[in-house]
Amino acid sequence: MKRIKQFLFVLVTGGVLFSCVPARQYQTLESRANENQKKYEELKDANRLLTESNAELEGKFDVLEDKYKRAEAEFNENAERLLKSKAQLKRCEQNQEDLLRQLAKQQKGSARESKTLLDQIHKTQDNLNLREDEVMRLEQDLKRRLKKLDDLQNEIGRRDKHLLELERALAKKDEAVMALKNKVMNALTGFDNKGLSISNRNGKVYVSMDEKLLFKSGSYTVDVRGAQALKQLAQVLSTNKDINIVIEGHTDNVPYKGSGDLKDNWDLSVKRATSIVRILSLNKGINPQRMTVAGRSKYLPIGTNASAEGRSKNRRTEIILTPKLDELFQILGQ
Repeated sequence: MKRIKQFLFVLVTGGVLFSCVPARQYQTLESRANENQKKYEELKDANRLLTESNAELEGKFDVLEDKYKRAEAEFNENAERLLKSKAQLKRCEQNQEDLLRQLAKQQKGSARESKTLLDQIHKTQDNLNLREDEVMRLEQDLKRRLKKLDDLQNEIGRRDKHLLELERALAKKDEAVMALKNKVMNALTGFDNKGLSISNRNGKVYVSMDEKLLFKSGSYTVDVRGAQALKQLAQVLSTNKDINIVIEGHTDNVPYKGSGDLKDNWDLSVKRATSIVRILSLNKGINPQRMTVAGRSKYLPIGTNASAEGRSKNRRTEIILTPKLDELFQILGQ
């Protein structure tokens, strides 16, 4: 951020010195550039947060599903124990009835036999009480586990719903990116293999234009053919209001040796990006607040600077198109 502010400062200062731009307009431009850069950084952070949030939600979903399976297994085990305890209780009740019948038959018998039967009855009654207590305890435990299962199912449902919302938003964003790419490709038909390429990476559409399509060597004035391509692109962007636009100028590592208001490759890359913004701004359907200008100089090469072919690839301008992520930000906030 600090570097970009410095470059914008150099750019605007140059504009003030050589174009007589008022100080108030300079402050407005600087504020707008800061806001656009902040939005660009937020979009990068949002893409990273989105990936992390998606991985975290999937991990939590797996943990909850595992807890649910364990709780279900415990519930089934306790239900089986309850059935066995009820069967034992029934047998105890049957034993008690048998003993009572035997006691009735032995009432005329000896007192000793009667006492033995009474002791057996008491033991059976104690055992019966223990079984009843165990049955009550198991029933209460089953109720608690049922509630726990319901809570886990509700939590899994909430997580699953949130995950589905996130997946739908991601799919919607990807569809928007692909639709935008197709529109741009259709609009720029005829420029393929003539210094222009279109690709999508990291949820963004990249329109890359070689130097030969836009500028003469060492110049930041867009030629006629390049201006025509930019106007056709601007027509697509004017009908897609929810697209943020970043224009990045790139150079090779050969030091700039020109004269005038350009001092080095930094100045050249920024000036070229600014020239493209001015052409896009001619389309009144594009709000200037959607656009951000950046000069990258020689520091983001895509080819080797050790060969003429590699240096030619590095001398490019990239127009980066990003759908707004308001819906994704809202889901992440929830």
